Amino acid sequence: MEDNNEKKLSIFQLEGARYKTHLTKKFAERTKWKPDNPNIILAVIPGTIVKLTVKIGQKVNAGRCLYVLEAMKMKNKILATKSGIVKSIHVQEGQRVPKNELMMELQDIEVKKKSKVTSKAKKSK
Repeated sequence: MEDNNEKKLSIFQLEGARYKTHLTKKFAERTKWKPDNPNIILAVIPGTIVKLTVKIGQKVNAGRCLYVLEAMKMKNKILATKSGIVKSIHVQEGQRVPKNELMMELQDIEVKKKSKVTSKAKKSK
C-alpha cells in the first residue's frame, strides 16, 4: 500500500526534454528560492580588499570594476552586474572579509523623462 502523502507523479520540461518524477514531501515543503537583490554586492569568496575603485555617490555602469579582492594569492576584479549609483561601501582597503560579507550597496539610476514640447508652443516663440 502506498501512503497518499508520500509521492505524487509530476511531469516537467527542461531545455526541450520532458521528465517524469515523484516529488517528495520534503521537496514540496522546501524553502522557495528567492532571486538575489542586484543592488547588494556580497563577497563571493573570502579574501582581502586590495583596492576600492569607486566612491560613494559615484555612477557606475555594468561591467565596471568595483573593487579588487585578493584570495589565495590571486587578485580578482569584482565587476558591477548592473548600472547604478554607489549608495554605501561597507569595507575598506586592507580589510579581510569572509564569504557573503556585505561589501557595497547600489541604488538604481533615476531616469528623467524629457518633456515633449508641442508644435504649437514651438511656433509661438
